[in-house]
Amino acid sequence: MTLPLFIQYPSWIHPEIFPGVPVLGLLRWYGLMYIFAFGTAFFILKKISKEGMLNTKTYTATEDDLFSFITTGIIFLLIGARVFSALVYDTSGLYRQKPWLIFWPFDSRGRFTGLSGMSYHGGFIGGLIGMIFWCWKRKQPLFKWVDAMVTAIPLGYTFGRIGNFMNGELYGRITTKPWGVVFPDAERFSLSLGWVREFAQKAGMTVSENAALINLPRHPSQLYEAFFEGILLWLIIYLLRNHKKWDGMLSGIYMSGYGLFRFFIEYFREPDADIGYRIAKDSGAPIYTNTSLLNFSTGQVLCFIMIVGGIILLAGTWFYEKRIKVHKR
Repeated sequence: MTLPLFIQYPSWIHPEIFPGVPVLGLLRWYGLMYIFAFGTAFFILKKISKEGMLNTKTYTATEDDLFSFITTGIIFLLIGARVFSALVYDTSGLYRQKPWLIFWPFDSRGRFTGLSGMSYHGGFIGGLIGMIFWCWKRKQPLFKWVDAMVTAIPLGYTFGRIGNFMNGELYGRITTKPWGVVFPDAERFSLSLGWVREFAQKAGMTVSENAALINLPRHPSQLYEAFFEGILLWLIIYLLRNHKKWDGMLSGIYMSGYGLFRFFIEYFREPDADIGYRIAKDSGAPIYTNTSLLNFSTGQVLCFIMIVGGIILLAGTWFYEKRIKVHKR
């Protein structure tokens, strides 16, 4: 008897917190995870503020400052995440023709669906604009505050990816690894194909003689991201916070670090079916199993830009700090 080498997605997990319950059925885990994420970020920001990370020689940051700063960032982040997702990842052209639907939380039948589709990179751009706006308005040193924020963001981001897992979305490519997960809404494959039967056999799956399609195990790429882009990146930056040499150093590390982790995880995550690869050496390669390291998804292109941008930011802020010190002599 062949032992199963995969994990069946738990049947008790639903996108709704109270599935089937009137009114309460509108509450979703993904939305709750946003609350956990922002709450965690605020808690960490408050902690490092008490350590003096945001203080200058002439100003001491207050809790009101922290609240208005993170609130401004969140508002811009949500706007950026939604707009970017609607304009970059949607290929139907619907939102370009009817932009007012970008923030419309109901489907064509009037059923509440929430804001389906939020882009990390759009949220990054939006949140950054919000922080720039706040620092300009309050006349605060930009990179000192951004450094503090990126020390808090990654751990909160972990909750977002857990929310993706609980939604059963943004799953990875097919795999025979024993931690592969069979997601209920993933694409099914025809058992008439030899490679599908062979793949299922390697995974220890029991195939019914009457079945025409089968759902194969996939990388839980949401959890990979939760760990590497969330927990690990947060730990690196958090431990470096008291050792930073100049303002902007942690911001550059966050940008390049996130971009690097996400770039490699994208090799395990399945690209959007309607977009596929943005750059491809093997244009005929299926998205559910990448046959070339030179096939790049949208996420990888954007992450490469983040890596380069982070390096430029590190170099630029270091050079600026060095010049300031020279002028003070």
